[in-house]
Amino acid sequence: MTVQLSRLWLPNPPTLPREFGPRRGTQFPTPLAATAILSSQPSTIQIVGGRSPSWSENEYNNANSTFEGCEEENDWINLQADLQHWTKALRPVQWYPGHIAKTEKELKEQLKLMDVVIEVRDARIPMSTSHPQMDLWLGNRKRVLVLNREDMISSADRNAWATYFASQGTKVVFSNGQLGMGTMKLSRLSKALAGGVNVKRRSKGLLPRAVRAGIVGYPNVGKSSLINRLLKRRMCPAAPRPGVTRELRWVHFGKDLELLDSPGIIPMRISDQSAAIKLAICDDIGERSYDVIDVAAILVQMLKRLPSVGREALHKRYKIDVDSHCGKTFVQKVALQLFNGDVHQAAFRVLTDFRRGRLGWIALERPPR
Repeated sequence: MTVQLSRLWLPNPPTLPREFGPRRGTQFPTPLAATAILSSQPSTIQIVGGRSPSWSENEYNNANSTFEGCEEENDWINLQADLQHWTKALRPVQWYPGHIAKTEKELKEQLKLMDVVIEVRDARIPMSTSHPQMDLWLGNRKRVLVLNREDMISSADRNAWATYFASQGTKVVFSNGQLGMGTMKLSRLSKALAGGVNVKRRSKGLLPRAVRAGIVGYPNVGKSSLINRLLKRRMCPAAPRPGVTRELRWVHFGKDLELLDSPGIIPMRISDQSAAIKLAICDDIGERSYDVIDVAAILVQMLKRLPSVGREALHKRYKIDVDSHCGKTFVQKVALQLFNGDVHQAAFRVLTDFRRGRLGWIALERPPR
């Protein structure tokens, strides 16, 4: 790992544990590369180091076609290890607005009334948008898993996740809350899973009632947009930022289904900082909780390592060569070329381009092996 403190390049620190150390062939920035860094910017830790890509520079152009199967899976594993390595130098990302604590308490009470729970996750990061307490809260209650923003990942990623969750016995629906894809399938599946409710009521001489479904998940994963698409009208406030929904609200979908829209819930403390960085990249956590420049730099480093993206996509978008392993250097080049040296604006542009799909259909996670 190479660091920059007070604009001086220091030698490598003591040898890291083998699992986070660089592999053979790693190329670190030379002292000349330091000149690319803006002298006007405050000195910060450069996010560099970790393992080098598992292919050489000469082989890079063939990466998309040659890295499949086990080799591609190994590269994803190596990338996850490197992400943990990169985050160690950063300020921890934590975000827990006051309304979430109140919401969590109320939601636990409402879940007792649910016939089925619809858990919404971000299809780009399904594992990072999984609440660690969700299984405990739901118990044996029936659940439908919705992977929203399915238009922002490739068909190969969708198939991989569909296979994984099927092996776990979890009902999964891929959706696009903005365009309404998957909403009718979700409605049918929810009613089918909770169909036994009215059978029991009739056996007791009670009149049938609407199925009660609670929609839960992390902030900004698209819960309210999904409900609005189901209802075909704007019943719930929705915006492309976390923390818009602040209170629980019941809405009716015809006579057969009642939906509970809930604010996003997130753990009080995020112990996995690699997951926290992915939440920041995908805009599923409040912007005040992280440094935009650091997050954009890590995103660049991740994209360079993904065979489905690589350096070519970054060069095509920004017309800038990606010539080092340091993502922050690339962000600073974008700042010089497009924003008169404003690194913050450049970082925000890189993140926005990713969030709006301008860099391609990109998942940042693959199913666990």
